[in-house]
Amino acid sequence: HGKANQTNAHPHLDCTGDLVVIHNGIVENFLELRHELQAKGHVFKSETDTETIVHLVEEYIKTGCDFQEAARLTLNRLQGAQAVVLMNKRQPDRLIAARIGNAGGVTLGLGDGEMFLASDMPAILDYTRKVVFIESRQMAIVLKDGFQVLSLDGDRLEPPVHAMPYDPAAAVKGEYRHFMQKEIFEQARSITDTIRGRADFDRGVVDLPELHLTPDLARRLQRILITACGTSYHAALVGRYLIEQMARIPVEVDIASELRYRNPVLDPNVGVLAITQSGETVDTLAAMELARDAGAQLWSINNVFGSQAHRMAHGSILIQAGPEIGVASTKTFTGSQVDQYLFGAYLGQLRGTLSEAHLRHLVDDLSRLPDLVGQMFDRAAEIEALAGEFYRYEDFLFLGRGLNYPIALEGALKLKEISYIHAEGYPAGEMKHGPIALIDENMPVVCLAPRDGVYDKMISQVEQAKARGGIVIAVATDGDEAIRRKADHVIYVPPAPPLLLPVLTSIPMQLLAY
Repeated sequence: HGKANQTNAHPHLDCTGDLVVIHNGIVENFLELRHELQAKGHVFKSETDTETIVHLVEEYIKTGCDFQEAARLTLNRLQGAQAVVLMNKRQPDRLIAARIGNAGGVTLGLGDGEMFLASDMPAILDYTRKVVFIESRQMAIVLKDGFQVLSLDGDRLEPPVHAMPYDPAAAVKGEYRHFMQKEIFEQARSITDTIRGRADFDRGVVDLPELHLTPDLARRLQRILITACGTSYHAALVGRYLIEQMARIPVEVDIASELRYRNPVLDPNVGVLAITQSGETVDTLAAMELARDAGAQLWSINNVFGSQAHRMAHGSILIQAGPEIGVASTKTFTGSQVDQYLFGAYLGQLRGTLSEAHLRHLVDDLSRLPDLVGQMFDRAAEIEALAGEFYRYEDFLFLGRGLNYPIALEGALKLKEISYIHAEGYPAGEMKHGPIALIDENMPVVCLAPRDGVYDKMISQVEQAKARGGIVIAVATDGDEAIRRKADHVIYVPPAPPLLLPVLTSIPMQLLAY
C-alpha cells in the first residue's frame, strides 16, 4: 500500500522505535486494525499496511505479553497472505518469522553457530546447505545458534531439516556480460540435465517415478488443466499441444491469477499441472491449493527443490536448469517445455495412446535436442547485429501459429521486459482482426515461420504484413530460400522434429530481446 517512496519503504517501526518489521503480502484488514490502533494513540508514519503489524505487536506488549506471544497474537489477527519477520531491539538475540498463506516463502538456514533467514533458498546457499521450510500458519523463533518452530496456535513443531544441492559456479557470471546472457547460452546443457535419467534412449521409454502416476490413474484422468503465470503460462500453452498430441486427453490452460478466483470444475478425475520457475509464485500456489482442496491430482513443474510448489504437489518434475538469477526466465522456459514433452510422452505411455514405435520415435527425437539448441548459438552474432538495426523502433508485432503462437507471445513479453519496447504477440490467423490496421513502415513484424504444418499459412501472413508496408523479420528453417525473397530479414533455425521446434524458436526471441 502507498506510493513507492522512502517513507513507505521497509523496515517499519512501532511508536517506541524498539520493534521492527519487514513483510511480504497484503494485510487485507489493515484499515480496521489501523483505526483501532489510532484510537489507542498509535501514530503511523507511512501509508503501508505493513506498519499495522508492528504497532499491533506493540499494543499486545503493552497489555503484558512477551515479544513472542505478542507476535503470535498479532499474526492470528492478520487477514490475507503474509510472510513476516519481526525484531525487538530489547531482545537482539532473536528474530521471529512467520508465514500465513502464500505471500512468499520463509526459509531458515542452519549454519555453524549461526542462523540465516530468507524468503528464498538460493539467497542463503552460499552460506549453508541445511535449510528448514516454514509452512503456512507457522512461526519460527530464530536464535544465533538454534531455532524453535511453533504453530500459530502455540503448539511446538519439529520440522524436517533438508540438505540442499548447490553448484556455486551457477551463481557466477564468468565470461558473460550479464546473467541473462549466461543463462541463454547454458540452454544446451540445462536441457541435457532436464532429460537425463528421464528418457531411456536404449529402451525408447520415459520414466518419471517422481509423479507417482500409475497406469490406472493415467487412464482414469478425464482432462488436464495446466496453470501458470507469465513466461510459465506461455510454456503451458506449448504444453497443451504436446500433451494432447501424445496422450490424447483434453488439456485446458489457465492463467493462475484468474483460475484462483473463478470456482473451476475440479474433481479427482482431473489432473492439474502447475508450472512455476521459482516454485513460489503466489497466484500459482493459490491455484494449487484450490486444486488440492477439490481433490484433483496435482503435479508441478518447477526449478527449485524444496520450494512450496514442490512440497505442495503430489508429484513434481524438476526442471534441473540450475539457479536462474536473471529476472527474465530463459533456460527455465525451454526446460519447462521439455518437461511437458516428457510428461506428455509418459502419460501417453501409461494410457496406451502411443505405440511402442511412436514412443521410441519421440524419445529418439529428444536425444537430438541439445545439439540442435547448441547450433543456435553459432548464429548469436547475426541476431545481435539484427537487434542493432531495430533497437530504436517503438512498437513490434510478433506472429505465430500452432506451437509457435506461444513463442510469439513469449517473444513480445521478452522484448517488453528486457528492452522496454512495446510489443504484442498475436495468433497469426487473427492478424486481420485488428493488428493489421497498425502495421506500417514503423512497425517491425516478427513472423515465426519454420517448416511445419502451418508453414503455408504463415507465408500468407508474411505477404500481408509486407503489403501493409511492415518490416518483416522471419524465423525460418535452414535452407528456406523462398522466405528470404518475401521477408526483409531472416533468422534461421536448424530443421527439427515438429514438437520440439518451439524450443529452437524460443532462442532467437531471447537473443533478440537481450
